[in-house]
Amino acid sequence: MCGIVGAISERDVQGILLEGLRRLEYRGYDSAGLAVIDRAGQVRRAREVGKVAVLAEVIQASPLHGATGIAHTRWATHGEPSQSNAHPHMSGDHLAIVHNGIIENYQELRDELKEAGFEFTSQTDTEVVAHLIERHYRELGSLLQAVKAAIAQLRGAYALAVVHAAEPDHLVVCRAGSPLVVGVGIGENFIASDQLALLSVTDRFLFLEEGDIADIHKDRIQVFDRAGTPAERKVVRFEHGVDSTDKGPYRHFMLKEIYEQPKVIKATMEGRVTDTRVLEQALGTEAGRLLENIRHVQIIACGTSYHAGMVARYWIEDLAGIPCSVEVASEFRYRKHVVQPDTLFLCISQSGETADTLAALRQAKQAGFRAALAICNVPGSSLVRESDLVIMTQAGPEIGVASTKAFTTQLTALLIFTLALARHNGLEAGREAEIVAAIHQLPGQVEQVLALDGEIAELSRAFMDKHHSLFLGRGALFPVALEGALKLKEISYIHAEAYPAGELKHGPLALVDSEMPVVTVAPNNDLLEKLKSNLEEVRARGGELFVFADKVAGVRSEDGIHVMQIPEVHDITAPIVYTVPLQLLAYHVAVLKGTDVDQPRNLAKSVTVE
Repeated sequence: MCGIVGAISERDVQGILLEGLRRLEYRGYDSAGLAVIDRAGQVRRAREVGKVAVLAEVIQASPLHGATGIAHTRWATHGEPSQSNAHPHMSGDHLAIVHNGIIENYQELRDELKEAGFEFTSQTDTEVVAHLIERHYRELGSLLQAVKAAIAQLRGAYALAVVHAAEPDHLVVCRAGSPLVVGVGIGENFIASDQLALLSVTDRFLFLEEGDIADIHKDRIQVFDRAGTPAERKVVRFEHGVDSTDKGPYRHFMLKEIYEQPKVIKATMEGRVTDTRVLEQALGTEAGRLLENIRHVQIIACGTSYHAGMVARYWIEDLAGIPCSVEVASEFRYRKHVVQPDTLFLCISQSGETADTLAALRQAKQAGFRAALAICNVPGSSLVRESDLVIMTQAGPEIGVASTKAFTTQLTALLIFTLALARHNGLEAGREAEIVAAIHQLPGQVEQVLALDGEIAELSRAFMDKHHSLFLGRGALFPVALEGALKLKEISYIHAEAYPAGELKHGPLALVDSEMPVVTVAPNNDLLEKLKSNLEEVRARGGELFVFADKVAGVRSEDGIHVMQIPEVHDITAPIVYTVPLQLLAYHVAVLKGTDVDQPRNLAKSVTVE
């Protein structure tokens, strides 16, 4: 959601702050702003509704020179998008703050502060925190101590960065339930909600733990844990190059990331599979011990990651022969749980900071689940740090809001995990070797699908004037249909729904006519003949079919049916390969309709609040 950037240096920081905000645009936002302490010791601020480019124009016309500053992109949670609600917020003319998250007890604090004489100019919970810190500053005379005192009164999730004109040589930051990272420089230091924001100035980062407070000077960083005790946090080097955040020759980040899938799927496999078997120790040093007695798997995720979990359920029950449950994190965390003995709690999140998924993980630990496994794309994220076992997806930075390469690498990691688990539940070595061989073929098979890009672009023209679409799949391909529908609705704004193909007669068939394109994935598996019968039901009612089918499946193009032939793939790996043409279809439809492909309206990349 919202993005934070901050810097303290000998040089002017406005350029660093603006570049950081540009690199955080993928998160989704409705306004942007920055504040610096100038050479005269005054806090100067600029805020604008809309894109960072609008703010940059204002700064260019009236520069904000200063060596200490904070900046923010806001996604509205309290108050409409407006200049007065945009960050940074101030208390008086000397304290400025930026904030990610939600303060749940803001109203009672607001009433209390109003009685104390503080005047409010916004509808936000953030301004409450600014005035609260200022009140404690008047009593304590120290920004660090004032922040410590203020956060003791807060309930909710937050990442905060605060500067004060009376103490221009540092900034104070803290986090609880919302991510924050410190970028380490030479004679200068930085902070951000995502290390991607800082790759133009550093590749060394210090990740704050839950409850940490940090006092950031240009020549030193002091961290305190939630108990107020000085703490050491390891500095790590970011592995991905700066060009990870550039589009290169591609028109959009989404297209670039679709084309990166052969490479990142291979990277996710590396070091985890031999020619014939999965190396379970790649899941963690305790993997063998923890997986040995697992008798049930509970998967928790949101959005695209939830669809990945749905595919994994088919794999786990087929290959490992143990029950698997999949649930949306926002539902799981608000109901009573019946924990089956020896249950593994498996969380899937691209960012590792998804608020509902993290909350579910923390509840699971208290509820008595045997162990927690994270499938994640961001090293150092909260989900990674708080799980017993971790499989990093190696997708690299994903900028487009509509997830593509994160999904297919999640599926790859989940299949590797499934094989490791299945080995403890009687999977024969020959069957494992067969599936590992299929995994090794994935990068090449995805390359073959990408070669169909031009044909899929032509196919997409049939969707230009459509307002609705149905997606169908059977078995493990039903979640792939769900993901295809999600991609289409996210970036083209065409209403799309997905169903198991066998459910057509139970309602969705009433929607089928010549104006309702029906998209189907049809690998050559045990359910193919049943799927063909479902397709005939659509044709009989005048529906127009768009079928992505295995070239040996026997489905041919004819009147009312458009067939795109997909390379022959193994049953188990088919969900990964068949995802790619649906991504390309959604992309080309969105381009034709002229939507904002990388930043679709109302959406954000990383959902760090409920």
